[in-house]
Amino acid sequence: MTDTPDFTLAELLIVAASEAWRGNGEVLASGLGVIPRLGASLAKLTHSPELLMTDSEAFLVEEPIPLGSRGDYVPKYSGCMSFERVFECVWGGRRHAMIGPTQVDRWGQTNLSAVGDYRQPKIAMLGVRGLPGNSINHINSFFVPSHNKRVFVAGEVDMVSGVGFKPERWAEGMRRDLMDIRRVVTDLCVMDFEGPDRAVRVRSLHPGVSFEEVQDNTGFPLLKADGMGETAHPTAEQLAIIRRLDPHDMRASALKGNPPGIRAATQA
Repeated sequence: MTDTPDFTLAELLIVAASEAWRGNGEVLASGLGVIPRLGASLAKLTHSPELLMTDSEAFLVEEPIPLGSRGDYVPKYSGCMSFERVFECVWGGRRHAMIGPTQVDRWGQTNLSAVGDYRQPKIAMLGVRGLPGNSINHINSFFVPSHNKRVFVAGEVDMVSGVGFKPERWAEGMRRDLMDIRRVVTDLCVMDFEGPDRAVRVRSLHPGVSFEEVQDNTGFPLLKADGMGETAHPTAEQLAIIRRLDPHDMRASALKGNPPGIRAATQA
């Protein structure tokens, strides 16, 4: 028997998020938020070193920059990445961003703008910002820290901020080959849109979570992916990288309202 290292739910999700960028090639990896950013950073430092990454300002870096106060850390700059060049990556399909939508529907359409009637919403949020152009021009993935029916809604999202796979929303002649949705990482599971007619599938379940629990917290029907199993646990090497990239433990507060951690079971 070999004991696996202890890990938190946040660390499990960072490892799961990193897999979204596996095999992407030389694209700009953008993780928006603590968990997605650490996921992209982990991907670059392990299985996908060819990913491009910025210092969140105007320079490319050879290794991801740790979160929070850097102390004596000196960034390893490797080139300029002006906003103009970022937009070239966006419009040319050379970016993969992981975002945190407020609502997601069965077609992968996302909402960042308003909950309720758009003319008199119950809640007004960020607005669509750059999501319409981003979602139609390059790959996106989603991170949802609290998997429930308020996020994964039964019908269409209240305001379509980001495009998805709903045919009626696409005008004739519109180019669709740059747009894709790669992974959905939540506090319960990992999903994708690779079922028949882009139906949502559960790829893996986090420790202690059942498929029925995920379905009960989702407003539309889910499929089980072939080989659906348990989400891969972090390795000792991955945990060391995560903890080095997040020395101030910002990941601990990234899952508000969730259990503080889980303990890995022993493996034969």
